[in-house]
Amino acid sequence: MERSALESDIQFLPGVGPKRAELLRKELGINTFGDLIRLYPFRYIDRSSIVPIREIRPDMAYIQIKAKVLARELYGTGGIIAADNIYGQNQDVSGNGAPAATGSGQDIRFNLVRRMRVVVEDTTGRLEVVFFKGIKWMYGKLEPGKEFVFFGKPTVFNGLVNIVHPEVDNAPDNQNTRSGSAQQADALTMTGVYPSTERLKNGGITGKAMCRMQEHALNACLPDIEETLPVWFLKQQGLVPLPFALKNIHFPKDQQSLERARYRLKFEELFFLQLSLLKQKYIHSRDEHGIQMPKVGEAFNRCYEALPFPLTGAQKRVITEIRNDMKSGHQMNRLLQGDVGSGKTMVAVLTALIAIGNGYQACIMAPTEVLAQQHFKNISKYLEPTGVRVALLTGSSRTAERREIHSGLEDGSIGIIVGTHALIEDDVLFRNLGLAIVDEQHRFGVEQRARLWRKSACGMPPHILVMTATPIPRTLAMTLYGDLDVSVIDELPPGRKPVQTIHASENRRPALFKFMRDQIALGRQIFVVYPLIFESEKMDYKNLENGYEQIAKAFPFPPYKTAMVHGKQSNEEKKFNMDAFAAGRANILVATSVIEVGVDVPNASVMVIESAERFGLSQLHQLRGRVGRGSEKSYCVLMTGQKLSKESRHRIQLMCSTENGFELAEEDMKMRGPGDLEGTQQSGLPISLNIASLAKDGLILNEARSCAEAILEEDPTLSLDKNRLLMQELKKDKYNIKDYSKIS
Repeated sequence: MERSALESDIQFLPGVGPKRAELLRKELGINTFGDLIRLYPFRYIDRSSIVPIREIRPDMAYIQIKAKVLARELYGTGGIIAADNIYGQNQDVSGNGAPAATGSGQDIRFNLVRRMRVVVEDTTGRLEVVFFKGIKWMYGKLEPGKEFVFFGKPTVFNGLVNIVHPEVDNAPDNQNTRSGSAQQADALTMTGVYPSTERLKNGGITGKAMCRMQEHALNACLPDIEETLPVWFLKQQGLVPLPFALKNIHFPKDQQSLERARYRLKFEELFFLQLSLLKQKYIHSRDEHGIQMPKVGEAFNRCYEALPFPLTGAQKRVITEIRNDMKSGHQMNRLLQGDVGSGKTMVAVLTALIAIGNGYQACIMAPTEVLAQQHFKNISKYLEPTGVRVALLTGSSRTAERREIHSGLEDGSIGIIVGTHALIEDDVLFRNLGLAIVDEQHRFGVEQRARLWRKSACGMPPHILVMTATPIPRTLAMTLYGDLDVSVIDELPPGRKPVQTIHASENRRPALFKFMRDQIALGRQIFVVYPLIFESEKMDYKNLENGYEQIAKAFPFPPYKTAMVHGKQSNEEKKFNMDAFAAGRANILVATSVIEVGVDVPNASVMVIESAERFGLSQLHQLRGRVGRGSEKSYCVLMTGQKLSKESRHRIQLMCSTENGFELAEEDMKMRGPGDLEGTQQSGLPISLNIASLAKDGLILNEARSCAEAILEEDPTLSLDKNRLLMQELKKDKYNIKDYSKIS
């Protein structure tokens, strides 16, 4: 069978070759012609208009001018090496009063040239263009008196506007651009800008080179491109054919063609992503028998009646959704999202008691010992009126303690077990596991989770409830957890006071220390958190240690006491220091973001986040959630350097203006993308998205998901002839989604 052009090795594309092919493989993961044409522009530069020189401002984006070369000057380390202009070599037309020098292309020693300055003019004014590279070639091209199209970004140097390293094309014929060369025509169209790296540019794969390569690849591949969506579906959704979309995404005929191409390709990506996830969910929900739990039971009622506060409407709604799953006869696979402090633990306890009331055991797995201990402490308090036995199993549980817990799980006397990864060890056996609750599940590997689900002793998989305090934008939740049912606790319990968030830079540190002393005098406690982006970064530890010394110096013992917690301490050290802080024996806890989840100290009313610009919005929000848990007014102070990037400043302003975690998560995704920044592939998703953006294409995603649901409702296995193409596409490797969120 003859191989299609789509599968041809990229090195055989005109203008590529082995060296550039290797670069494309390493930098962009492009191996074939087909891979290249699926690398889409992430923005477009409109080269269809000419800007008069007098209208150019330095704050403009890329602009295009048509101008005549007046003069050119070559500079070495000692000054001008050569200069000439349209009037001859000895007249200065540049306006800077530089002494004229002479020289011809033949006798110039270009190895001594460091810079070329070219003066150009149109009917409205003059402008400088400057080159530091490719000077010999540009000198030969830019002869005085000739007219060219220059394309680049305006900048300012010595108070004058110029363009550094513009792209240069021959000026189009005055009569009609189309009668000129292809290069002339390209100079006046919309040009795609592709993802790139320094290595690619240094290897000669510039924006212009990439456009030429795309043109060659499209010409070779278009005859081999097969439609991926059925004709009936294209008509129903008003989508353009795939060949049209691919041609116009790279080389748009006009703005309308670009929009139609873009919509088609985005829709297709999101549609197949949702179709694959929903097909799994559809089959799973019909095939997977679950433990039927029709009752709530006595323990549930006792706990509910003894609650010191009423449940919020959101908590009641979520418990009803969970209850319906557990009595349905199908296995529950549900994601519970709730902002910091929204009461997820309470929902987890009541869900576990439903399992107990039906004669089954429940386990609650947390990612860290600190969080597991926190859950155990809270859950024990809630379970006091019920008589249900709860135990804690972690890596630091002693041997005798373990033996007793193992025995209690096997004979069924322990109803609820809280633990870390220790729960998945082979020697941990259950008598009747009916429910598994996982907190912050993104911190567990798939294999780790699967080992826990296999521990069900009743022949059926346990019900699964996954909890996260990380607010996930709806579009991302539909994708990362597309085959789970999602519940959201979207209101905070009554009595939780808002946390006042303040931004301060280094020069405000004396005022910060005074504020901290005042808060300690009122009997409050304080977190001071330092960023630890990579555990191996010595610089980060230095910052933490220096910060600890600075705090210890400003708050000497006695009367103050400062504790420190970070990831390189042993569990015993961490526990000792955390316990000292939780019990009120330490006024200040200096820590890394290891305290992001699970630390509940109601008396802590101040969170100081150092180098706050180094944290993402979601992480800042999680850290802020560690305070405001008591009845006192609480504060979060974001300390930053004086100089902030535009993005960092925007992040800090957002933190100061809202406490809504879902709003912040949406903004975070818009700013950073769900994976990497725009222009590169979005990572962390079940499949790669080459053009669609979960941050910006929520409406298309909703439409795509509705279409996928309608098709599967009629044809769950995609076996009807009209859906043959869809099934064929789903069989491709890229839709073979690894067990990302399906958790049993």
